[in-house]
Amino acid sequence: MMKLKTAWCAAVLLAAITTTAHAELRLPSLFSDHMVLQREMKVPVWGWADPGAEVAVVFGDQTKTTTADDQGQWRVELEPLSIGEPRSLVVESKDDRLEVSDVLVGDVWICSGQSNMEWPIERSSSRDLEVLGEGNPDIRLLTIHGPGEQTPAEDIDGAWEECKPGTLRSFSAVGYYFGKRIHQATGVPIGLIDNSWGGSSCEAWLPLDKLSDEQLYGPLLDRWEEMAAQNDEAALRKEFAKVHDAWKEKMRAAVKAGEPIPGSPRPSHSLLTQNRPANLYNSRVAPLTSFPICGVIWYQGESNAGRAEQYRDMFPLMIETWREAWGQGDFPFYWVQLADFRDEKPNPEQSDWAELREAQTMALDRLPNSGEAVIIDVGEGKDIHPKDKQSVGDRLARHALANQYGIDIAHKSPRLESFEVKDGKIVLTFDHCRSLTTFDTRELQGFAIAGSDKHFVWAEAKINDDNKRQIIVSSPEVPEPVAVRYAWADNPVCNVYSASGLPLTPFRTDDWPGVTTGKR
Repeated sequence: MMKLKTAWCAAVLLAAITTTAHAELRLPSLFSDHMVLQREMKVPVWGWADPGAEVAVVFGDQTKTTTADDQGQWRVELEPLSIGEPRSLVVESKDDRLEVSDVLVGDVWICSGQSNMEWPIERSSSRDLEVLGEGNPDIRLLTIHGPGEQTPAEDIDGAWEECKPGTLRSFSAVGYYFGKRIHQATGVPIGLIDNSWGGSSCEAWLPLDKLSDEQLYGPLLDRWEEMAAQNDEAALRKEFAKVHDAWKEKMRAAVKAGEPIPGSPRPSHSLLTQNRPANLYNSRVAPLTSFPICGVIWYQGESNAGRAEQYRDMFPLMIETWREAWGQGDFPFYWVQLADFRDEKPNPEQSDWAELREAQTMALDRLPNSGEAVIIDVGEGKDIHPKDKQSVGDRLARHALANQYGIDIAHKSPRLESFEVKDGKIVLTFDHCRSLTTFDTRELQGFAIAGSDKHFVWAEAKINDDNKRQIIVSSPEVPEPVAVRYAWADNPVCNVYSASGLPLTPFRTDDWPGVTTGKR
């Protein structure tokens, strides 16, 4: 019971709620001042009270009542909501009354992944311009904090904040630019939940029971089980709890004062952090799954590049798992393909980053209502964190604007549709474009060609004058070609775009073993 009372105290301060001395009526941290509720869906409201207590929830013209079960848990469901002026959500029992103020109805998007999603406005290009002015009252921000867990958490650490210069500086740049563009184009209020952790691996965002394929995931799980056996995890968690609890006191004080929430400490031991399987699913996904959302944007993969072949299964499995957990069907899920990074190479060669990009693209064929933002032109060879996050947010927003908001706008990068070997050349045909063009130079760059010996050389490529969706590739060094690759490198030199200005998706026509084949 003491743990629940502590959680309740946090909820009180986060929502700036006045209660009676008993303080037994509680809400999750998701329900705090300035929150956004998802429109046009039934919205659960839940929490805790004394067992058997009668609870009433009032929002607008709706009143829902229920009785807490023998564990003190209660839940009601609001009928689908419409956009309107900010309102208050009131929750009452016999002895207590809670009020969550300044609540908007709009679209809630989760922004998840690793450091490139976490990367804040204050460390991105144009950061000085973005924090000018008064902010945007129709965009609300929530950043999730806290360590990883091996069992599902009942609540998150964090609180909704208004979109103001002080709070915006530390918020996800990709998430903000995405939400800003959606709001500008549609006028719909937007709630953004930054649920990212730098360096996180995909397996950390999956529950353990989904990693049951022994061949694919057995070695991975064995490594973590060995680490757990060699450490006193309970002691590690107890020690970090002291630091985290001290931060939560500062967080509560900041929320009460209307100031930006300070950055949170993170544990140093791997058992509590962002790479251990299930850690982030349990601490940062499971507590959200009763909260309706519009969709998810995702930027992750760098930490899994060394196991790119495994990612072919793991990544779509994660998306399917999240959709199953929310129970909203195939909600929108849009991701960012890895940018160009590391040194440019003089000759074609193997690349784990290219294989990870391929695994990301493969997920499009497995998953409905999904999309990929190709940013092979946005990276920085010297920095794994490109500063141009606006281009990334814009390309993600194109997918949402076209698919969720019904706006006629180009959103899919051209992608290989078919290829044909003909007269010593390979003819490539692409979809999702009317025609292809180049950037910076007329010469097409980034194509490599190989014969049956699997030795790739740089190729000559040209757009077919009779069909602008086709590219013809050849090389005098390869008289009998069998395969073509494009932008197949850590940091490829490539320059093909659609007429709408979206970069051609990196690809290969072969399925030859790569550098990550068999890596587990």
